[in-house]
Amino acid sequence: MMENDLLKKVRKIEIKTKALSHQVFAGEYHSAFKGRGMAFSEVREYQYGDDVRSMDWNVTARLRSPYVKVFEEERELTVMLLIDVSGSRLFGTTSQTKKDLITEIAAVLSFSAAINNDKVGALFFSSRVEKFIPPKKGRSHLLRIIRELVEFEPEDRGTDIGAALRYLTNAIKKRCTAFVLSDMIDLDDQRLPRYEDALKIAAGRHDISVIDIYDPRELTLPDIGLVHIRDAETGRERWINTSSAAVRRNYETWRREATDNTLATLRRYRIDNVRIGTGEDYVKNLIAFFKNRA
Repeated sequence: MMENDLLKKVRKIEIKTKALSHQVFAGEYHSAFKGRGMAFSEVREYQYGDDVRSMDWNVTARLRSPYVKVFEEERELTVMLLIDVSGSRLFGTTSQTKKDLITEIAAVLSFSAAINNDKVGALFFSSRVEKFIPPKKGRSHLLRIIRELVEFEPEDRGTDIGAALRYLTNAIKKRCTAFVLSDMIDLDDQRLPRYEDALKIAAGRHDISVIDIYDPRELTLPDIGLVHIRDAETGRERWINTSSAAVRRNYETWRREATDNTLATLRRYRIDNVRIGTGEDYVKNLIAFFKNRA
């Protein structure tokens, strides 16, 4: 992509997603993702109705008048975006690819976090961690993340969600809010998530949410005869007969079991998640997701 075209695309994404963040998501985001706790603010004189457990006995004794400690929410968060850049993200049969959808949602989350004065970082992963952008504040930092979302080209094309979660656990020591934006297709031969152990550890240290991105055509096979297909991540190719009812049924069974097993794993570790398809109104889905968390 030429530099001018890239800058125009980044600017277009900024205008659209920043407006959504201000107009739609800011309040929902603030309610859904809490600060680290309560921080001491000041000491003031006791007023009728104050909780006696907040009394500052040292100040009270020194001034010979009752005083209480005042606390306020420690609002600032660190937000990490774990972005799947594997080969499958380029798939799309509607008005956009999975990559396009991930880019917009990640930008919306970034600007929503910035409105709340939160730091934002990003981790791009394929079958390994491809790039890590440490969390910071500022418009130029957010635009750097958006630019990487648009133009980043990974060296590998596979998927290893566990590697991304392990990197997060090691790189970010303080508790953070992390969003995994992926199609979550990272399964073993039994159609079980390969990243469960890493997820269990990461969920014990961080507040993790999953935004599961899919394309409607991935759910079922169309009846269009003999088709030559290529795996976007492994490069393997084969011919399949989509007119075979057994072939279509087996594929749908695989996909359903893969989705069910993924959701069961997320529930096991109390990971909030939302599934969003390409071509869907992600604004509506994200607002519902935020409200369910609040």
